[in-house]
Formats: sequence, structure tokens, C-alpha cells
Amino acid sequence: MKPIVAIIGRPNVGKSTLFNRITRTRDALVDNFPGVTRDRHYGTALWNDVAFSVIDTGGFCTGDADVFSSLSRDQVRQAVKDATAVVLLLDGKGGVSPFDTELVEIAREQSIPVFYAVNKIDGYEKEDNVNDFYRLGIDTLFPISAEHGYGVPDFLDALVRVLPASDPEEETDTVKIAIIGRPNVGKSSLTNRILGENRVLVSDIPGTTRDAIDTACEIDGRKYLLIDTAGIRRKKQVFEKLEKISILKALKSIDRCDIALIIIDAAEGITDQDVKIAGYAYERGCGCIFLLNKWDLVEKDDHTLKRFTEKLRMAAKFMGYAPVFPISALTGKRVPKIFSMVDKVYAQYTSRVATGPLNKIFERAILKTEPSLHQGRRLKFFYATQISTKPPTFICFVNFPDGIHFSYHRYLINQIRLETGLDQTQVRLYFRKRKESTDRVFWKKKPAHNPRKKRRI
Repeated sequence: MKPIVAIIGRPNVGKSTLFNRITRTRDALVDNFPGVTRDRHYGTALWNDVAFSVIDTGGFCTGDADVFSSLSRDQVRQAVKDATAVVLLLDGKGGVSPFDTELVEIAREQSIPVFYAVNKIDGYEKEDNVNDFYRLGIDTLFPISAEHGYGVPDFLDALVRVLPASDPEEETDTVKIAIIGRPNVGKSSLTNRILGENRVLVSDIPGTTRDAIDTACEIDGRKYLLIDTAGIRRKKQVFEKLEKISILKALKSIDRCDIALIIIDAAEGITDQDVKIAGYAYERGCGCIFLLNKWDLVEKDDHTLKRFTEKLRMAAKFMGYAPVFPISALTGKRVPKIFSMVDKVYAQYTSRVATGPLNKIFERAILKTEPSLHQGRRLKFFYATQISTKPPTFICFVNFPDGIHFSYHRYLINQIRLETGLDQTQVRLYFRKRKESTDRVFWKKKPAHNPRKKRRI
């Protein structure tokens, strides 16, 4: 396991900028106003051949400046509790703050190494700004500039010297699961319910989650990576720059996930935006499961789920293969069963069909239903093979790819599903042109008998 370094500090001191600098990414949201970061955000770093994890936290301040202040403080305390070392970041431009005094006291209560770094020291000529912080009773201060990198190498040299050696990590098949949906449908509540802790902030205010929060977990011996994302609203309803970035990060999370859990507010019903979000997941080719959250608030009879499912299938016809599962993140009802469904979808999502059996499937399908003519010429199918997984993707070589009607394309995909059992994952089928040759073809029209033609003796 890698050692963990938590970065704490009051709002707007540059914690996210330092996080991005250390991890050499742009994963953490950065803006000029305080309170951008709310949840704990994990990343990985490597310095002097020492690998460690980094936690970016929300700004720590006393009082209730806003509804998220107390929640952010809890996240900071939890980060410090989980850490191997703590970095307390101070503001070299703003000077000493009463919040810094309280943070220093919290840091001193810990039995782990604490590093005090004064940020926004952009050069040697500004290092005099550090002197004011010695009145906090700190022996060693590191002047740095998270934005420009000044002093960061020396600071990291000192940091990694106190970190314990990490155990070599075993290569595991971790399933990446993105939890996506509209704002306020229960994505963060579901994440916390699965993890059994208040890992991410939850409130009734839409837009509480701003970042894509990764959390590793292990359930029944299998490892998963949960990615809680910001709510995706319609473009015309998004005006703030920060929300636009949050949505882009949510869409990026769909790109890197294996399975997307598409959360729908069952109490509110299916909306056009739910279908739009499902379309994003479909275009990116990830495995998908529809979760009907807040099912405990729906008035039910024996056919409620069936009617809801049929309505969803009609609205999102392109994703008729995705399972539909009702849950309640608030009460936890059916939540543990999500992962058995995830495993089933993931098994299909990563499955591979051998070339021989695949060609037999195509041969039977084509003999069963002949393709239509293309400009008066017969279509010839030469051979097919699977070219990739995630999702299962096949390519078939034919003489006229443009002559295959979309309905026949869909028919062949359905035949693949029927004979391989790939009924809960997207299946992609592409056609490529190949010139006629002496190769065997799946299907060839036999010449019709002409009674007028006499046999030659």
C-alpha cells in the first residue's frame, strides 16, 4: 500500500494547485475564488522513485460561512486521520490567519510527520514573507510556489525522506465504475451507501459535487474503483465556468470507466436529460446499468417496474440491452445487489468470441435471412473476426459495405447476441470492403434452374 500525504489549509491558499503540481496532472479543479474543492480528491505521485498517494481537501474554516463548511471540515479531519504525513499549506500573500492557528493545533495533535509550506512565494526576493509565520511556533517552513514550481523540488525531497517504503502492488483487474446522472438524483448518496461512510458531500442543493471523486473499494474479494461525478445538466442551463469544467470532467470519467451506473430519479420519472446522459455513455462504448433511485418514494403495484422499464426502453431504444434495476440509496434497499449485476455486465463487456464459432454464426444468420441486392448485385460475406473488447467489437469483410441496409446490420448484431449470450452489453459490428477472390464465402446464391436451356451432349 502506498503512503498517503494529505494537503490541508484554509480556503484559497493553493491546495489544488499544489496537488496538480505534485501529481503532474490537472485533475483537481482550480479557480480564483475560495470553496472550489469540497470533497477529498485522491491522486498518485512519484518523486525520487518513491510512490505515494496525495489527498486534496476542501478549505478548512471555522463557523458556517456556507452550508458546506462543516461538511468540508469533516472531510479534512478524515483525510488527516487516513494520512501517513500532512502538508499544512499557508498563504504567503495573505499572511497569518486565525484559521492557520487552529489548523496548526490540529496538525500538532497528530502522531505523524507534518510539513508546513508557505505558498505563493514566487521567487527568492519574496521569501521575507515567510518570516511572519514563525510566530505560529513552527521550526521549519518551506517557501514554495505551487503555480510556478519555485521551491517545490526541495520541499518534496524532504517529504519523501520520511515516507515509508510502499509494498509492491499486485496487478489486479479493477473494474472502474462511473456513477452518472442529472444533478440531485442521488449519485453521492449511492457512493456513500456503497462505501459505508460519508466519503463525499451530500446535500439537497444541486451541484454539491464538483469534481470526479475516485474511491477504491473491495467487495467480495473483487476490487472496484467508484467514480462519483458532478450532475450533468443541459448545456443551455449551464452558465458558470466552474460548472462547465465539472461537466467536462464527468464526461471524461465516462471515457475511462468500464461500467456506467446511470442514476434516474424514479420519483420524478424519466426525463429527456436522462436519455441524453445515456446517449453519452452509449457513444463512449462503456457497459451500462440503469438504476432507478428513490424507488421507495414511488407508489407501486405488481406492474410498476414493468411499466417503468417499458417506458425507459421506448425513450432510450438504442440501449435496450442495459439492465434496469430499482434501488434506494437512502435506505440501502437492493444496493448490495448492484455489484453482482456489475460483474455480469463486465463479464460480457470483456468477452471474446473465437473466429471459428463467429463465422459459423454469420453463416447460419445469412442462410436464414438473405441480404437484399445492392444495385442489382449480390452481397458476399467473406469472413468475420473480433478486433477488440470493451465493448465486444467485430469486423466483417464484404464486397459492398455500403450496400448493407441498417436493418440487416441490426439483424446480424441480434444474431450475435442470440448465439453468444451477449444480451447485456453493447455489441459493435463494422463492415470492410474486400475484393472477390477464391476465398470461401458465407452465403452464395445458387443459380436458378432454366428449363429452356438444353443439355449439351
